[in-house]
Amino acid sequence: MRAVDLIRKKRDGGEHTREEIDYLVSSYTHGDIPDYQMSAWLMAVWIRGLSPGETAALTEAMLHSGEVLDHSYLPMKKVDKHSTGGVGDKTSLILAPIVAAGGLAVPMIAGRGLGHTGGTLDKLEAIPGFNTSLSLADFRRVLRECGMGLIGQTAEIAPADKKIYALRDATSTVENIGLICASIMSKKLAEGIDALVLDVKTGSGAFMAKQEDAVRLAEVMVDTARRTGKKAVALLTDMGQPLGRMAGHSNEVIEAIDVLRGKGPDDVRNLSVELSAWMFYLGERTKSVEDGRFLAEEMIASGKALEKFRQCIRLQGGDEHIVDDTCLLPMAKSQVDVTSSISGYITATHCRDFGIALAMLGGGRGKKEDRIDHGVGLEFHKRIGDRVQAGEKLVTIQYNSEARLAEAKNLVAASFEIGDVAPQAPPLISRIIGG
Repeated sequence: MRAVDLIRKKRDGGEHTREEIDYLVSSYTHGDIPDYQMSAWLMAVWIRGLSPGETAALTEAMLHSGEVLDHSYLPMKKVDKHSTGGVGDKTSLILAPIVAAGGLAVPMIAGRGLGHTGGTLDKLEAIPGFNTSLSLADFRRVLRECGMGLIGQTAEIAPADKKIYALRDATSTVENIGLICASIMSKKLAEGIDALVLDVKTGSGAFMAKQEDAVRLAEVMVDTARRTGKKAVALLTDMGQPLGRMAGHSNEVIEAIDVLRGKGPDDVRNLSVELSAWMFYLGERTKSVEDGRFLAEEMIASGKALEKFRQCIRLQGGDEHIVDDTCLLPMAKSQVDVTSSISGYITATHCRDFGIALAMLGGGRGKKEDRIDHGVGLEFHKRIGDRVQAGEKLVTIQYNSEARLAEAKNLVAASFEIGDVAPQAPPLISRIIGG
């Protein structure tokens, strides 16, 4: 085979065989195909798209470019969850302990935040000493002891994805559903899981802002999982406003602990329970999703989920005392309120801009090498549908530097739309695909 022939085939709208995709991925990973040819192929894919069969083949080729973890030493089913990201999305910190406490294993390989979204690894690293860079041997040790582990992608996991994603980022070929699916699913399937629950966000704070795009991505990921022999379901969830009342790394750890204590905002708790319920069901721990909800609620009410989180923190080198005293987490030195200039009802938010404002304050990255300030954050006092008076608090900004504070404050203030008529609150979960 020759790369030039495969570029031409895709450019002209042809469909690749599994062998052709295996050749492209393997040859590029080993340096036999240069960047300029892979870039040309990626652009052809971006324009022409990938069929379901091609997407599954690309996912498997990237998956098998490195080590596929084997957790057969664990007697229970292995399940995980993936979110497409947003503002205030801390559910991984909640559902992993719930599901592990309920008798399944959760071998989670998580990511970092980039742009307006927060990353699970960055949130965990707000916990003093927490090590997200465990070796695979240590990862297995933690899983054996507590049934859950949360680490970042290692050099052994889907190296083709790491190399191809860097090229996509530099050639404006990121926003393609087939390529997005293959990137996400190759890493998730490499975890050695039996089932996967997908939280696909839609709305102003999501990468897939349009509902139809989110539906298509969800359908492709569920189909790809099934083609590779895994159970999967996708929940379409709202990101037209932040999830919960808190954004920022320490803030979100605190809110996750609140939920594990049986408190916290209703939307965070309800979504965490629902995702956990589907994980229990797909992992064959319960006979129905409804039974899964009861089990998730029981793990919270009994305190078992909170103790599982404490155990995981300890085993991954973190200070478990933060569970009892969240003041041990990094905290911002100053705060300022953003108030409403008019009275009315919150009709919508430009949710993505909250994440951008947080990044301006040091709580996010513009570039992968940027350092995170775990202490900065946003506390939201109003949600869509709430009544607000002129001069009333909308958001409290917690900050350590005034360098871009004024800019961030203006962006937060402009992110609220206020009208005379109360809107209908958007549903937290709008659709379930593959259930």
